[in-house]
Amino acid sequence: MPQSPGPKELPVSLLADPAMIGACRARDFARLFHLVKVRAGIYPSAIARRCDLTPSRVGEVMAGRRHLLHMDVIERIADGLRIPGHMLGLARRSWETPEILAVTSPERAEEPRPFGAQSMAGLPGADVDSVLALASEQDISPSTLEALHSSITDYWRRDDEHGGEVLRPAIVGQLRYVVGLLRDQRPTPMRDGLHNVAAELARLTGWTYFDARQYNQARTYFTEALGLAKAVDDRQFMANVLACMSLQATYQDKPGDALALVGAAQDQARGAKGTTPRVLAMLAMREAFAHATLGNHTATHAAISAAHCHFELIGAGDPDPAWVTYFDESKLIVDTGIAHGRLGEAVFAEPLVEDALRREYRSNHRGRAFHSFWLARIQLQRGKLDEACHTAMDALAPTVAVGSQRVVGHLREFCEELEPHRREPVAVAFESRLREVLPRQVSGVSRP
Repeated sequence: MPQSPGPKELPVSLLADPAMIGACRARDFARLFHLVKVRAGIYPSAIARRCDLTPSRVGEVMAGRRHLLHMDVIERIADGLRIPGHMLGLARRSWETPEILAVTSPERAEEPRPFGAQSMAGLPGADVDSVLALASEQDISPSTLEALHSSITDYWRRDDEHGGEVLRPAIVGQLRYVVGLLRDQRPTPMRDGLHNVAAELARLTGWTYFDARQYNQARTYFTEALGLAKAVDDRQFMANVLACMSLQATYQDKPGDALALVGAAQDQARGAKGTTPRVLAMLAMREAFAHATLGNHTATHAAISAAHCHFELIGAGDPDPAWVTYFDESKLIVDTGIAHGRLGEAVFAEPLVEDALRREYRSNHRGRAFHSFWLARIQLQRGKLDEACHTAMDALAPTVAVGSQRVVGHLREFCEELEPHRREPVAVAFESRLREVLPRQVSGVSRP
């Protein structure tokens, strides 16, 4: 049975109040209980109930006639009133870390669940159903391919806004359907077109696994996408897939692999006919990420410079593939900032990431959360604790809106970097807000 929610948090303003911080530090429970009563409206009888104390004992403490010294009692007060452990000189309490931030292996195996096990939100919508019906016709036409590409564009848009976890069953179903169509004999243009669609769907599936930090499954689908693109000698798309695999390698802390993969991607792009400057700019920035992860300042700066040089050559009539149009000026700026941030060059990184955030679409929840946590970490590097906590607090709303373990990973890293500052009022306020919007999930286990 679902467990009842734990005790309500104290107001952030109270936890961050210097008077409360001082009372906790001195373990002055008379003062602490008085503040809780006046500022949180929790009266002595409720304090006693929440902390497993007798009302008379609480009254004696508030009157100054009794002192609380036993560790188990202090722990009950911390848990009952939801006072972070560090404020009372205790270790972090179990309820302080939201379940979503608990460290789990990113390599966990998880097969796509059958469609019947999904909620209605995870099933294809009417627009996808119409595409699948169109694809089932014996005679595949250019309009069929156009409709399939349109559905992929819509998947990417919804992935940015909500995350790909709930979309994955529909994407995998459509991928398998298109691969099935390739078993029939078809004219070369239609067969090549279906290969392109299947390659895009396989890469998108791989991306949803990558964003969920399920790296083995991601690599499987990226490899499938690579094979489908190779079958029709689409070297630009092969470069795109290899660039995705390079980015994943940076997340797995395998910078050597990342550099080798992006090098292979650039080789494919240079060998392709009509590779556009935008594609080359994107690949150069992925190379910058790999060098920055290795800590190579000179090579990172050279790759950043190459990315900007390629970007300046972009023309209005360039035949850019649809999959690279996301790499606009805002993306160039924020990726440049992130590359500098990876090198520890916070003074260069901060204004770039700030500028990109101002330009970013509000509907791109994952991008806003992801880049906000980068900015918060950069601000921490520069000693701007207040700004960092406020930036991270603003990132919590888009984090909740999008299902992305990759974003959660960046939130976890920010929390780890914030650890030395946990006693500061602004950090106390951030952690309280974090617990409010990402409550610890209770499933079959009661919490103190």
